[in-house]
Amino acid sequence: MTKKARAQRIHQQLEEFFPTVGPALDHRDPYTLLVAVLLSAQTTDKKVNEVTPALFQLGPSAAIMATRTSDQVLEIIRPLGLAPGKSRNVVAMSKLLVERHGGEVPANLPDLEALPGVGHKTASVVMAQAFDVPAFPVDTHIHRLAWRWGLSEAKNVEQTERDLMALFPRDSWNKLHLQIIFFGRQYCPARSHKPDSCPICSWAFADKRRKLEATR
Repeated sequence: MTKKARAQRIHQQLEEFFPTVGPALDHRDPYTLLVAVLLSAQTTDKKVNEVTPALFQLGPSAAIMATRTSDQVLEIIRPLGLAPGKSRNVVAMSKLLVERHGGEVPANLPDLEALPGVGHKTASVVMAQAFDVPAFPVDTHIHRLAWRWGLSEAKNVEQTERDLMALFPRDSWNKLHLQIIFFGRQYCPARSHKPDSCPICSWAFADKRRKLEATR
């Protein structure tokens, strides 16, 4: 089976399992989405959603958050991983949004990636979910599944992103990256995974195993 055919079959299955998907991070506008995604690194979405109501009460906009201190932010987001650095980035990012963009979140990747604490993946999520611009944010989970399913042999998320963009229709990217994340959480975890019982790995990973064994 070619990678293109494999991708089409996987796409069909994901549509069957998750015909409708929505963002996992609670937010109300591009700014609160940007903050939530920034906070989600090395932390579960559930934990982020637990702290953001109080955080967005403290700073509901970039203009207001820019007047807060990193200690005030840290007090709220302390349960999250990497909290000290994230608290500094939230305040610094908000100040830069006010200084460079009038307090608004820019709708382009270069300006987003220039903000403190905002990498390519975070910027891609904001482009996809806040502005509905086609993007394929790839985190370590999607990177892992792309390898398991034989869609990419890349060693890093940047190349995996390019591989997946080449395999799937552009108009499916925004929905598809969420479908893969939700599927991974429910059926294809990183640990204690049983490929034979997974609806996709049961056939896609089996093909990969055969190829790996053939090269030994």
